[in-house]
Amino acid sequence: MISPVRRFRALPIRSRLALLVALAVAVAVAAAAVACWLLTRAQLESELDNSLQNTSAQPAAVREALNNCATGTSPDTITTTAFAYIQVVSGDGGRCVFPYSEPVKVQPQDVAVARGTEQDSLHNSTTDSGAAVRVRTQRVLLGPGAEAAVSVSRPLAEIDTSLNRLALLLAAVAGIGVIGAGAAGLWVAREALRPVDGLTLAVEHVARTEDLTVRIPVEGEDEIARLSRSFNSMTAALASSRDRQSQLIADAGHELRTPLTSLRTNIELLARSEETGRAIPPDDRRALMVSVKAQMTELASLIGDLQELSRPDAADPGPLQVVALHQIVESALERARLRGPELTIRADLRPWYVRAEPAALERALVNVLDNAVKFSPAGGSVEVVLSASGELTVRDHGPGIPAEELPYVFERFWRSRSARALPGSGLGLSIVARTVQQTAGEIALRPAEGGGTVAWIRIPGAPTPPPETY
Repeated sequence: MISPVRRFRALPIRSRLALLVALAVAVAVAAAAVACWLLTRAQLESELDNSLQNTSAQPAAVREALNNCATGTSPDTITTTAFAYIQVVSGDGGRCVFPYSEPVKVQPQDVAVARGTEQDSLHNSTTDSGAAVRVRTQRVLLGPGAEAAVSVSRPLAEIDTSLNRLALLLAAVAGIGVIGAGAAGLWVAREALRPVDGLTLAVEHVARTEDLTVRIPVEGEDEIARLSRSFNSMTAALASSRDRQSQLIADAGHELRTPLTSLRTNIELLARSEETGRAIPPDDRRALMVSVKAQMTELASLIGDLQELSRPDAADPGPLQVVALHQIVESALERARLRGPELTIRADLRPWYVRAEPAALERALVNVLDNAVKFSPAGGSVEVVLSASGELTVRDHGPGIPAEELPYVFERFWRSRSARALPGSGLGLSIVARTVQQTAGEIALRPAEGGGTVAWIRIPGAPTPPPETY
């Protein structure tokens, strides 16, 4: 059996809002109606009590009524207040009812007043016919040394009728209020959720068509407006990511085409030689094999760079460790010296410890040093300095980068005009920038005085190794 709570949660949000509004109004109206009814009843009872206190029987009428009760006569000369029932109560619980009055049942409170233990009493009782009445019993002085207990009663039907009419009126008003609240709740829910409907339609449109250009108009500063702005920001980020992905695929296809074309040409020459039986001269064959090897190396490097860049920018780069930056730079320098044996590479490295992923950081530094080696002239020099403040600079004496091209050096597949004839894919600096940014560091390229380029890297750290709890 499905519980009411689960059934409620299964309803549309409009229905839930309307029901909640109607329920809240119903509770408020019911509380107000009950409070109004109780206050009205208390006020009417208070007025009835005041009326009883202001109604009393004359001593002469009481004496005559007692005489008539004693003789068994009830003349018509005794007059009473028409809207009240009056009777005399004796100490043994007996009663003498005034003419034209309804007999009221004697209560213990009336007997207590008749016996003199109480001065007066105000309580509820009933007539012999069963009608509810409000009774006030008090002692009345009949003469010197003579007193009697007189009860004055008024029917509670006087206020019960008014209270019943008031209850019906309040119930009708409450019903109308609840129905109106339900209708108002539906209208409020419809108007309040209208922006959500627009957002839902936009999401469904994006899911159906993959159109990320959809934008939702934003009005106001409420939660719906914040949600709309977040959706617009999300679709804009997704559109930008898809555009970058498409551009990456296009650029990767273009870059892969060159080594693949060269490989295919060289392999076709070797295959034709085998098929025709016409041997390729040893020197030419050796050159072909060297070219094939170089193209395979370039292709493998390009694929590795693409794999590195295929990870989202927010992806976890790997476990961060406290590493010695100067030691990683020394390791990268060893590889750079092997790639440029004719160059002079001078290094001045001060201790500096950072938090980074060691393999990714070393690869980034190798890329920076490779660029310096690749663009340095034969017999040139490269200066590498890691200062005591943690600033790493790599300076070469190559042709440099024009100032108008510096803003683009970290873009994927971008290559300077002077570098397009050299091997490479244009991905190295993109990988470097990404790795440095993942360590909360900074990187920049700037022209060097006297020619060449300076690569500047700053990664937060300390000149001494931190404790194990760091």
